[in-house]
This record gives sequence, C-alpha cells and structure tokens, in this order.
Amino acid sequence: MVHVPETTVNTSVPARVSLAEVTPPIALGPLDGRYRSAVAPLVDHLSEAALNRERLVVEVEWLITLCNGAGGVPGPVVPGAPRLTDEEISYLRAIPATFGADEIAELKEIERETVHDVKAVEYFIKRRIAAAPEHIPGTGLPAASELVHFACTSEDINNLSYALMVAGAVREVWLPAAAALADQLAGMAREHKAVPMLSRTHGQPATPTTMGKELAVLAHRLRRQLRRVEGAEFLGKINGATGTFGAHTVAVPGADWPSVSRAFVEGLGLTWNPLTTQIESHDWQAEVYADVARFNRILHNLATDVWTYISLGFFTQIPVAGATGSSTMPHKVNPIRFENAEANLEISCSLLDTLSATLVTSRLQRDLTDSTTQRNIGPAFGHSILAIDNVSRGLTALAVNAPLMAEDLDQNWEILGEPVQSAMRAAAVAGVPGMDNPYERLKDLTRGQRVDADRMREFVAGLGLPDDAAARLAELSPAAYTGLAEHLVDEYLG
Repeated sequence: MVHVPETTVNTSVPARVSLAEVTPPIALGPLDGRYRSAVAPLVDHLSEAALNRERLVVEVEWLITLCNGAGGVPGPVVPGAPRLTDEEISYLRAIPATFGADEIAELKEIERETVHDVKAVEYFIKRRIAAAPEHIPGTGLPAASELVHFACTSEDINNLSYALMVAGAVREVWLPAAAALADQLAGMAREHKAVPMLSRTHGQPATPTTMGKELAVLAHRLRRQLRRVEGAEFLGKINGATGTFGAHTVAVPGADWPSVSRAFVEGLGLTWNPLTTQIESHDWQAEVYADVARFNRILHNLATDVWTYISLGFFTQIPVAGATGSSTMPHKVNPIRFENAEANLEISCSLLDTLSATLVTSRLQRDLTDSTTQRNIGPAFGHSILAIDNVSRGLTALAVNAPLMAEDLDQNWEILGEPVQSAMRAAAVAGVPGMDNPYERLKDLTRGQRVDADRMREFVAGLGLPDDAAARLAELSPAAYTGLAEHLVDEYLG
C-alpha cells in the first residue's frame, strides 16, 4: 500500500479578483480588447448601439413619410396625420443624430421593461415626441405619436436597419481600407516591375518572372473583387407581418401602399424588395459576404506568398527599433504581420461563410435564427479589417533583395530549356533541318540536373539554329528571360 502524505492547504492565498466584475468592463473578445484601435471605425456601423441608432433612423423616417409623403407620394399617407414643419422634421431627425451614451443607457432601461428591443425603440421615440412642446411651442407632433411603428412588424425596422448598417460599414470603412491596400500593392508592383525573380511552380524552379508582375497579379485579383463589392445591392422592405400589407390596407385602404413602401425604402438609399415573407430574404447579404470572403481568401494567398518570399530571402524585413522577434533568439525578425493576417482572414471567412449559408434560409414565413446570426456581422468584418491592417503594415516593412534574387536565377540555367526547345519547334515548322525531338533533347539535358551558363550556351551553339534565333538564345540568361512581365504591369494593372 502506497502512503500518500497529507496535503497542507495554504489558507493565506487570497481569493482571485473576479475579472467579470472589473470596471470598466473587460472585453471578452480581442476585437474589443487587444485590437480595438484597428477596428474602432466599425463600431459606428455594426455595434449594438449602431443597430439601435439605425432603428431610430428608420422609425423616424417612416413617421415623416406617413405625415408628409415621400418620393412623389403625397402626404399625409394616413388621413388626419399632421403635416410636419421643417422644424419638427429637424427635431425628429435629431433623435438618432444625438443618440449617445446617455441615450443608450435610457434605451437599455426601457428594454428591461419591454423585454423587446424594437418596442423599446418605439417607446424611446414616443418619449421624445411627448417632450416636443418644450422645444417647439405649439407643435402638433404629439398628435402623430401613434404613427410611430405604424403597421410595422419588428422585421420591417430591423431589415432596413441592418441594410443601412452593412452599407455604411462596407462603403465607409471596409471598402476604403481594402482599396487602399490594393493600391499599396499596385504601387509596389510598379516599383518592382523590372526586378527579375525565379518562379517556383510546385515549389520547383520555373520560368522567371518579375517581383512586380507577381504582385500585380494579386493586386488585379483583389481589385476585381472590390468592383463586385462596390456594385453590391442593399435591399430592404416595409410591407408588414407577412409581406402582404395586411394591416396597412385595413387601416388605410385608400393608400397605394406598395408605392409608399418603395418610395420610403429608396429614400433611405436602398433597393426596394417587393416580394418577401415577414423578413427581407437576406440574399443580398449572402452575396456581399461571399464577395468579401473571396477578397479575404485572395488576401490570404498574398500573405502566404509574401511569407514564402521572406523565407526564401527575396524580401527582407526592416526591423522596428525596440521590437523583439523571439524571446530567446535575438536575431529573428518574424513575419508576424502576415501570420496574424492569415489567422484573422480565416476567422473572418468562417463567419462570413456561416452568415451567407444561414441567412438565406428562414422556416416558412419567419424564424429567429437570423437575429443572433446578424449580430456577428461586426466580428466578421472586424477580423477582415484587422487582417487588412496587418498586411498593409507588413508590406510597408519589406525591402526587395534583388542581389539574392539575381544569384538565385544564375544558379538555375536549366530553366532556359523551355525557350530553347520552343525556338527549336519554331525552326522545325519553318523547315530547318536537325530540329527533331526538341522537347526530349532538352529534357535529357536539364531534367533533374543543374546546367550552368557555359553548358547551356554550348548546347545551343551546336543545334544549327538560324542565325537570328541562335543570337537571341546566346544573349539570353535566366535574369533576362522575363518575357512581357514589365509590359503586363504597365498595360493591365491600371
């Protein structure tokens, strides 16, 4: 029997402080903690507070439309509604415009009572309308109070709010950052368009290119996705509990509700969706997220390629004063910006893929799976923005190592087997004798073997090629074998 000594409990160790109770609150996720500065601009668009602000916008603009009409639809839409003055409209629009810390707290308090976020927004606006006579003597606004949220289901407000949020985040935050990165990459491509580099297809030495041309390929790919995102449609609807304008037509049968709905949605800067269930179908969201995810994946390809070029020594990293690359190896300058970007792009794509797959399905006329799902739009874009920031900063700290790339090329003369056998093929077609089996002859010379300059030139000299072809090949070197790489950058990068 093994004797186990009694354990002495050290009762002098104090209990841990609960980090959940620390004030101000500690962020659970990295986007609102460690990386807050990089993603802060998204808070204005994709946070919970931003959602409530856009809800206020939609409710206020709907009230204004019901009273005054919109987009060629005369008002009042609801008979008896007061026609709002410019001062009253300004007062209403100030409700979302001044939505700040105190208002966020007030709305949260209302929601504790309603246990319903959209209803809390309705009551918040009604409070402001009730207080309107204190600011606008003689105002008729209180008479319009019951037109707040008139004939609306929560999804009428939510779908438009999310469309405004995503449109704002894409157009004002994500697209400018992504376009600036693509431009930065295009600038590097132009700068290094003439710097020859050995390609590696399947990781093996292959036909040379230039560093600039390879960066141009990635910039071109990114810009193509940006054009798709720039052309995105942001759809919205306001047509009632199941998309039939049921309550609208019973309450006010004389109004042309589809026309009112269209004018209102388009007045918000969105594309009107005339046929929906209780929810707007979210297909446009799936389309946008798929395009952003594809941009992410191309950017991921850039990060892995640049990481590899750094590993090969083609890029050197400019050390940051005071920075540490390794806790134990003083010499290291790690490509952390590109590694960080990879991870954040993978997280972003996972979230965007889930959003795209989930949001296009809703059971029958409505289920609530989209509610929680859409609350993760912010993290999906946040991780993409963080990756874009990392790649941009990483590219800024790179320098091209042209001498090493030239040395790499000079050690791989066997790659000229491609142009030599191609010249032999052209000569054979032109009727030059002795040009039989060109591919096979170059294969015997080069496959799996190192061929230096002297050996390659000796081989070419003995082929019996026409003088012009022989002269071209005699002048050719791996570094000079870059074809139209420079021209392609100049002509097609834009």
